[in-house]
Amino acid sequence: MCNTHPPSEPHVSAERHPRRRQFAVALAALCLAAPTVVAAQAQAASARPVARPTVDNGLARTPPMGFNNWNSTHCRAEFNEAMVEGIADAFVSQGLKDAGYTYVNIDDCWALPNRDANGNLVPDPVRFPHGIKAVADYVHSKGLKFGLYSSAGTKTCDTQGFPGGLGHEQQDAALWASWGVDYLKYDNCNNNGVDARQRYEAMGDALRATGRPILYSICEWGENQPWNWAPGYGNSWRTTGDISDSWSSMIGIAHHNQPLAPYAKPGAWNDPDMLEVGNGGMTDTEYRTHFSLWAQMAAPLLIGSDLRNVSSATLNILRNTDVIAVDQDALGRQGTVVSSSGGLVVMSRPLADGGRSVTLTNENTTAKTVSTTAEAIGLGGAASYSLRDLWSKQTSTTTGAISASVPAHGTVMYRVTPGTPVPPPTGVDQLGDLPWTSAVNGWGPVERNLSNGEQAAGDGHTLTINGTTYAKGLGTHAASDIAYYLGGTCSRLTVSAGVDDEAGDTKGSVVFRVYRDDTLVADSGRMTGTDPAKTLTADLTGGLELRLVVTDSEDGIDYDHADWAEPRLTCA
Repeated sequence: MCNTHPPSEPHVSAERHPRRRQFAVALAALCLAAPTVVAAQAQAASARPVARPTVDNGLARTPPMGFNNWNSTHCRAEFNEAMVEGIADAFVSQGLKDAGYTYVNIDDCWALPNRDANGNLVPDPVRFPHGIKAVADYVHSKGLKFGLYSSAGTKTCDTQGFPGGLGHEQQDAALWASWGVDYLKYDNCNNNGVDARQRYEAMGDALRATGRPILYSICEWGENQPWNWAPGYGNSWRTTGDISDSWSSMIGIAHHNQPLAPYAKPGAWNDPDMLEVGNGGMTDTEYRTHFSLWAQMAAPLLIGSDLRNVSSATLNILRNTDVIAVDQDALGRQGTVVSSSGGLVVMSRPLADGGRSVTLTNENTTAKTVSTTAEAIGLGGAASYSLRDLWSKQTSTTTGAISASVPAHGTVMYRVTPGTPVPPPTGVDQLGDLPWTSAVNGWGPVERNLSNGEQAAGDGHTLTINGTTYAKGLGTHAASDIAYYLGGTCSRLTVSAGVDDEAGDTKGSVVFRVYRDDTLVADSGRMTGTDPAKTLTADLTGGLELRLVVTDSEDGIDYDHADWAEPRLTCA
């Protein structure tokens, strides 16, 4: 996989370890040169999405937004009390609080190198002469929240070796709660080889035991595939090594994070690391791509530049409320790659209003035209679509084609909203041949007349349920929701539903449900790979919308390949 740190050595950032920068740059360049290889490797490592329970702390229902000092200050002397309080002031004065940024977080180097006689962490009296609680109180006085940093090891990641939390979880969590901490970034250095789940679960339990709501950010760098287990402990998990302020690093990390979309959901987010916007290593065009892709990936938006002296161009990027609205969309679905070829990458993200956000990214060094269609991004069935450019703020319409000339290393980002949908034709039609108004799928795209396969479009096989093959239908993967506009003109749906044989006899268990508007009109009950197809018949009389929904059967979505075979729609 395209990590940004060598797997054989302990994690330290490029700034904390000189060899790390050379490795990160070289490997990120490889990522840039071969994004399809990167995606395939990440997909192979993550195998199939497995639903996990989300930690029940009520936090991060949308990705957290805020600030972290590391990318701009590292462990230098300018990281101190005055700087942190100045950032809180800037949040208010520069309109960032109003734009949704909430957390003012500090990173490594805030403590003394040794605990006190009672085993407690001690704030550095030079950096923080009034202590951490006083800084937290100041941040809270601005209507903001405060976060800090530790590591799930004996020491933190900086080479000076500040105390980590391993073996001190309850003590440290209680101390932080008494200071008013609202957010913990918990790193992975000096972990003594202790199992990652054990270490991160211990701190998660300790944070909950304090009774204070503390957002828990697991910074494990993706080494043990945290997307498979971290949702049960924390609110976000790092999927990569540290970002650096360069195009190659940023785009390589985006490639690594993109295939993990099925694991993100409200309260639990993939974290491709903090923002570098405004730190000077990229152009404003590249920073707009950085910000667009992070929003499209439902990533935490943690500003990493010193807001006390950034440019107006940087502030304009960070305060783009249209892009922020995509990141903070209440549906909580991470965008997915729908096409990637020759450095031209299209991502689509379902939105709560039924529309889509789409990013057209040009990873080449010269301007290119990037194109897609409404159906390719998961929409369809409408006579026209509204396109709002979230950077230029211009609005246009299209009958389905979506295209733009995109500058080198640039991204055009649209919010796509369907217009009035067109009802199906009269007669009996195969539903898989008709345009849907919206399609959301748990793993890869919904496939027409093929099984779900893997993540790429068109990589499925002949629809096969319990040995019987079907020429027509829809290949999906839980959790899936496909909507069709009926306009009150249709009367009946008949379909054979079942788990595709590619899931295997012992894998996959789903429930198929058919809705006429908000009324459930057919339900398969629990089905597994050992069951023959079940015929469902649904009365659609008078309905404006048909929805085909596949859910897991409360045992996770592992291998939940679900086929709607031979779905016949009868309309007047």
